[in-house]
Amino acid sequence: MMFAALAGAIELSSRLMDYVQNEFGAEAYERLENWQRLHSLAKNAPIKRQLKLVNTFFNRVRFINDIHHWGEEDYWATPIELLTTNGGDCEDFSIAKYLTLKAMGVPDAQLRIVYVKALELNQAHMVLAWYEHPEDDPLILDNLINDIKPASQRTDLEPVYSFNGDGLWLTKSGGRNERIGEPEKLKRWQALNERLTESLNL
Repeated sequence: MMFAALAGAIELSSRLMDYVQNEFGAEAYERLENWQRLHSLAKNAPIKRQLKLVNTFFNRVRFINDIHHWGEEDYWATPIELLTTNGGDCEDFSIAKYLTLKAMGVPDAQLRIVYVKALELNQAHMVLAWYEHPEDDPLILDNLINDIKPASQRTDLEPVYSFNGDGLWLTKSGGRNERIGEPEKLKRWQALNERLTESLNL
């Protein structure tokens, strides 16, 4: 199962934390501690409170595009990499929010990472969507704005495809989602999962 290590809790080993302290300093260590603390404080909160807390927490991280941050055109960072370096882009924010909410017990079926076109910026973008029920208008967690709004109010975003740990969907005309396979089709998703597993096994 994808990201099984984060399925129930965010527990970072003392070995990993010592490595972060030594290589990246006290502030990086504190950001990871705060991530674990967020999980502990919010895991039993109502879902919409969890969405708000998680969205706000990660939106404080600096936005840095991949080529400047990682030296690659498109790198999907783990939440540990995002928080340790205090920088990332829209994919990194969306993935971190998704994994954190999953660790808090939000069902995978209610969460989708959505690749969209940001119409006003005329560029590709990524957000996290939360569906209370499969056919509902989802709420959108976005690093561009702190307010969590229904997708119907985000007319600046045009969905292209979406995925979670269980599937991959293509958005068709009229907003209909057609399942086109498994998330393992996304090579960056696989690479991210492997790096996260390695980090959590330190």
